[in-house]
Amino acid sequence: MKPYAFTVTMLFCSNVFMTFAWYGHLKNLSSKTWIFAAIISWGIALFEYLLQVPANRTGHTVMSVGQLKMLQEIIALTVFVPFSVLYMKEKLSWNYAWAGMCLCGAVFFVFRGR
Repeated sequence: MKPYAFTVTMLFCSNVFMTFAWYGHLKNLSSKTWIFAAIISWGIALFEYLLQVPANRTGHTVMSVGQLKMLQEIIALTVFVPFSVLYMKEKLSWNYAWAGMCLCGAVFFVFRGR
């Protein structure tokens, strides 16, 4: 698998775990203590890191750190929007579209020629 495809795939999977680690407890563990929710979130985050670290190491062979960060942010928004709408049952607003457009602008500037 090429470094770009590997990096995007692994970061996408990593972001699924990250999103559940960061926000899943708001729905599933709201009746538990915050320390319990934090421990469960850390356990989920372990899987995020097991995917994110090799993704970034591979990605850094063909991208700068800034490019990796912008890529991660785009992937995070791509994962977060369906998560918030489908899993958390929150309403989609135009703010998601504006945020996405701002991130696309950031991606353009960080990936354009040096």
